[in-house]
Amino acid sequence: MLFDDSVILEQFIWESNVSDKDNNFKNDVALYTQEDPLPTVRRLSRNLDIPIGSVVRYILCKWAMSGSESLLDLGPDMVRKISDIFEDAESDGTDEARLEAYNSVKAIMSWMKVPLDNPNYRS
Repeated sequence: MLFDDSVILEQFIWESNVSDKDNNFKNDVALYTQEDPLPTVRRLSRNLDIPIGSVVRYILCKWAMSGSESLLDLGPDMVRKISDIFEDAESDGTDEARLEAYNSVKAIMSWMKVPLDNPNYRS
């Protein structure tokens, strides 16, 4: 069976509704679909000699896999560690616990940024 892969790029008009569990995502879709991405895609296609459909497919796949890619970049242990810090703070329910969680995650991120801030940190 053949499927039609064509897609219509359309604007999404959304009246924000805080009771909708997907409100934040729908707000983003409504915001980002107000612009036409094709001039940029056409330029990329032309300048890099890549078919427009391939550029669009790359963009869609890159976005769709970004969550998994982020998990791989950060690592499952670190994701769990950071998540646990926030869950513990929320279960405690105090501003002090939340501030402590913020400072813990800030320290982790500071440690993880060392190679970005100083590529020669090992020498």
